[in-house]
Amino acid sequence: MLVKAVLSIVALWAALVVALALMQGAILFPRAMVGAAPELPGTTQRLRLLRPDGVELHGVLIPGPNPNRPVLLGFGGNAWNAESMALFIHQNMPEYSVAAFYYRGYSPSSGRPSSAALLTDAEAIFDWLYAGGMTEQIAIGFSIGSGIAAHLAATRPLRGAVLVTPFDSLGAVARQNLPWAPVTLFFRNEMNTLAALENNTLPLALILATRDEVIGPARAEALVTALQSGQHPPVLIARIDAGHNDIYAHKEFGPTLRVALGALQGGPPN
Repeated sequence: MLVKAVLSIVALWAALVVALALMQGAILFPRAMVGAAPELPGTTQRLRLLRPDGVELHGVLIPGPNPNRPVLLGFGGNAWNAESMALFIHQNMPEYSVAAFYYRGYSPSSGRPSSAALLTDAEAIFDWLYAGGMTEQIAIGFSIGSGIAAHLAATRPLRGAVLVTPFDSLGAVARQNLPWAPVTLFFRNEMNTLAALENNTLPLALILATRDEVIGPARAEALVTALQSGQHPPVLIARIDAGHNDIYAHKEFGPTLRVALGALQGGPPN
């Protein structure tokens, strides 16, 4: 009986591991959870970028009053609506123009999401905006989007980047959240923020949630520790007493974002 019980437990564990491996994409990119798009300002411009593999990326640009300011290029969490994110940034920083694209596979963008594809899409988005005259860009990444913003900081001439609820690597987050599973064997959607920023020279600002229940504080603090010991430490590290999702409603978030953007540009809050 004991042997049968042990075998049953092992079989259940193996089934759960296989399910995680097969459903990894759906878990990491829960497209069905994305909310409806909000009403945007009348000045909003619709953007469309065709990728070489035939995928169409759709986005929006909410113009700001001062074209001389950098464009804020937003990358949202894995269940965020891109237009909602653009509006959120615009409401907090109305002085800036804001651009945001739906990740591939997130309607109305076509294709299928993966970490690798999202990183290369981000490079293409930067290049397309840059070629269109938006040569000054600041990336703002939220949650999984912080990994994308970090990748751009390593590969493109950004004015700077703000990482909100960041992590050292997605694989480390998965291993911490699933200590019972052999994550290393099947995880195929890595975003390694720490590796991307290892030789970073661009201004960075980090905004952490001290009670983050999705990206454990240990993962964010590991990133902070590594970056602080480098030759170009972040210009701002802010910790807000909030969770992963309620940080955006916290009274300190908007002012902290303003301070972060000011610090990236070498001056007081904008």
